[in-house]
Amino acid sequence: MNGVGYFLAHHNFTLVRVITPAFWIASLVLIAVYTLIAFELMHRTLAAFLGASVLLTITYTAGSFNPNFVILTYEEAIRAIDMNVIFLLMAMMIIVGVMKKTGVFQWMAYKSYQIAKGNVFVLAAILMFVTAVTSAFLDNVTTMLLIIPVTIEIALTLKINPISLLMPEVFASNVGGAATLIGDPPNIMIGSYAKLSFVDFIKNMSLINMICLVFVIIYFLYWYKKDYLKAQVGDVGKMIEKLRGEYKITNKSLLIQCGTILGIVIFLFIIHGVLHMEPSIAAMIGAAILMAISKVDIVEMLEKEIEWPTLIFFIMLFMVVAGAEETGLIQIIAGWVKDISQGNLVVAVLMILWVSAIASAIIDNIPFTATMLPIVGYLTTAIPGAQGGILWWALALGACLGGNGTMIGASANVVTVGMAERAGYPISFMAYLKAAFIPMIITIILCSGWLLLVEM
Repeated sequence: MNGVGYFLAHHNFTLVRVITPAFWIASLVLIAVYTLIAFELMHRTLAAFLGASVLLTITYTAGSFNPNFVILTYEEAIRAIDMNVIFLLMAMMIIVGVMKKTGVFQWMAYKSYQIAKGNVFVLAAILMFVTAVTSAFLDNVTTMLLIIPVTIEIALTLKINPISLLMPEVFASNVGGAATLIGDPPNIMIGSYAKLSFVDFIKNMSLINMICLVFVIIYFLYWYKKDYLKAQVGDVGKMIEKLRGEYKITNKSLLIQCGTILGIVIFLFIIHGVLHMEPSIAAMIGAAILMAISKVDIVEMLEKEIEWPTLIFFIMLFMVVAGAEETGLIQIIAGWVKDISQGNLVVAVLMILWVSAIASAIIDNIPFTATMLPIVGYLTTAIPGAQGGILWWALALGACLGGNGTMIGASANVVTVGMAERAGYPISFMAYLKAAFIPMIITIILCSGWLLLVEM
């Protein structure tokens, strides 16, 4: 989740850029990193690590003799790292790690199976719906951190591949997260920059995202139909009794502590704007107090529960994208939207929505949103009819739902892929793209119609 500091770097944003060797190098490195990830030629964390290292090395070797080769300085690279995102993820991983010790995730698996009465299709639909709603009022990254262990437990019980449940869930988390101010990082950035309230997001975003969620549930039930039909359900009543005995709360006092702390953290998430506090601070104090009162071994938490490869990937990716920003690549894309719209509101809405969606799937929606903020802010005042804020909703829908397109398009996607891989169920870039890109495009088509028919 990005704070105000991320925006300030873009307030003096200019579309006038000089194409230098640094521009081409940064562009090639960005393309190379995504190519290595897409074709699984290298682990995504190593690819990003290598890309960031190349940018910095060229800056301090060739750039020392010729300023045209200066891509990204060390200071700029450090500023590009959104520590709010890193600390938020780390703290929530710790909270989830402590909660695992209570048996609550196994209990939730049992309750979900009990409600679905053994019907895997109903179960998958319930999980998608719960994930979307929780993401709207918690945030999609935290929701996935909580729901992934539950999902894996359920899948193993049914003897199906957990990916057939995880993919629909992470897609639903991004759809649900797009509905509120606190549900997805781009929304927090947009709300802070444009001074939009929690109520503004609910009013303008919730209904279209509910429509998209209904489509998503139907689509993925069909897409993973063969996997669900392979589930070994057996005697439902007997299975429910077995799960009731095996999947139960093992530490009620620790669960009460976790529930209390998590409730406080969620409350702080909701009021963080009033307190002018970054969401990561809420998660950090929650994680610290929880470990202190529960007497859980912090070394164990740091070693076993934190997805360090995922956090390092985020850090290095921020640097790689910053290189593209510093040399003008992302600004050229944003400037293209501005020039083509030429004062036409319909064109501007569709351009912002679709370019944000495609770019967010490729580049990562957090840094792209940060770059688009001043462009949309300018267009909102310059284009007749845009003063109502429709361009902000186009940007929010494009960035949040477009992030569904690839495994690196949104924070929740990266976290899900990382945790699935750690559990022994790796998701390749192309497999993710095959399952998610088409429904992402369809949800953007639905949003296009919504913005043009309802918001205008």
